[in-house]
Amino acid sequence: MFKCNCFLILIFSSLTASSQQMTISRMKAELEKSPNSPLYVKDILKKKFRLDTVMVTRTAHFNSLADSLAYKGVIKKVYGPYHIQGIRFLVQVLAKLPNTFYRISQIYIDTSVFRYRIADSIGKSILARVSNKEDDFGHLAQTYSMGGEASTQGDLGWVAKGVLVPTIEREVERRKKGDVFIVWTSNGMHIIKKTEDPRQDNNGVALLMRIFL
Repeated sequence: MFKCNCFLILIFSSLTASSQQMTISRMKAELEKSPNSPLYVKDILKKKFRLDTVMVTRTAHFNSLADSLAYKGVIKKVYGPYHIQGIRFLVQVLAKLPNTFYRISQIYIDTSVFRYRIADSIGKSILARVSNKEDDFGHLAQTYSMGGEASTQGDLGWVAKGVLVPTIEREVERRKKGDVFIVWTSNGMHIIKKTEDPRQDNNGVALLMRIFL
């Protein structure tokens, strides 16, 4: 019995030592091969880790490293190491789920700057000019929009379901491609153009594991 315990201790000591001496590249390779990465990190690497569920909000302009990896990353692939705010870590993409994305453009009029009547008058004028083909929506967005989308001719890109203000999302869902319409919210007036039909993207939500080095 004593010999058996010693043998087990030797095996455990050997595993612990090998995990401490393992290079980053070897660690990444072993994680990608492991059928249960969190368990491998906990029992073999003896590292702390954190699981994060990340919802991709847009497909072109990412808010963070996690957002970018959630959309562009490959399942099982390990990325890094990264060094942010004094913390060094790897990131592995464990799983992904699909989500619906909307493609819209916007002209935003801030009603904390303009009174309702003035904003309403501007909105009706813009709708008429677009409807009569007197001007292009993109050019009007550059001229009138009071949000960041003015720099992209109103284009917000592909936006995930659940990210838009609910009143805007509901209206977008019932409209057809090419429609231009007004939605009022507590923030002001939004002149929306539905530039594409909704699409399903398999990179909508991702489960990421951060391994702290």
